[in-house]
Amino acid sequence: MATVSATSVSFGASLKPCFNNNRKTDGTSALNMVRVVWTKNVYSSLRTSRFNVCCSAKPETVQKVCEIVKKQLALSDETELTPESKFAALGADSLDTVEIVMGLEEEFDISVEEESSQNITTVQEAADLIEKLVQKKEG
Repeated sequence: MATVSATSVSFGASLKPCFNNNRKTDGTSALNMVRVVWTKNVYSSLRTSRFNVCCSAKPETVQKVCEIVKKQLALSDETELTPESKFAALGADSLDTVEIVMGLEEEFDISVEEESSQNITTVQEAADLIEKLVQKKEG
């Protein structure tokens, strides 16, 4: 069995959560970047020295998605939503998810294909898809 050793792993959090009046004191909420640096000559087939995971959606897009989700699901202002919030965990069924997507389409003047809308399960996934569709529309 092969093992991989990492010389360093660093985590940074800089995404702003979807809060209205209940902001955290440190202003952070989610994992934004993971950096893994491989030790030299462990595996010659590994050509990369870093692995980054980043979210592409703008914070204002994530915030707008949170507002639409709260409105559609009739959630109170005190309900905290983060980019990782799952629609199902908030009580959304398939019809609610379709209505959320329709609200996003109207708000951002985009059209989401049915197969894409079925893959949206979190606030972040919705925001990332919106950013992608808006960029495609502008380009």
